[in-house]
Amino acid sequence: MTQVKHFPIGTTAERSSDFRQVLWTGMHTQLVIMTIPPGGEIGEEVHEETDQLITIVSGVGETDASGQTNEVTRGDLVVIPAGAMHNVRNVGPNPLVLYTVYGPPEHAEGAVHATKEEGDAAEESGEDEPPAR
Repeated sequence: MTQVKHFPIGTTAERSSDFRQVLWTGMHTQLVIMTIPPGGEIGEEVHEETDQLITIVSGVGETDASGQTNEVTRGDLVVIPAGAMHNVRNVGPNPLVLYTVYGPPEHAEGAVHATKEEGDAAEESGEDEPPAR
């Protein structure tokens, strides 16, 4: 039987200081929390076959998606369809905390990356590959 999980997502995300932490990976989707430090960013990226939903928990940021820049703050949801170039930047004085849902999964199950540099290195080395389905 498949186990149902419950996350007090706002609290869980705000308690993490890691750049990226995979909380849950299912057959079709994946839940990830992220903390972007002031002045930091995810970096421009494209997920060719993965849709992404980003929800801001706290902080102030900007998203670039398909050539459009928008300010984001607590409670905002950004939908990024597969194939869209995008970036998320922290433009505020406090950490930008968010959670994101990928469909299908984008990262290795259970992955934790303390910094963007650590996450980038894991992606480049092939260590941060999603599970085979």
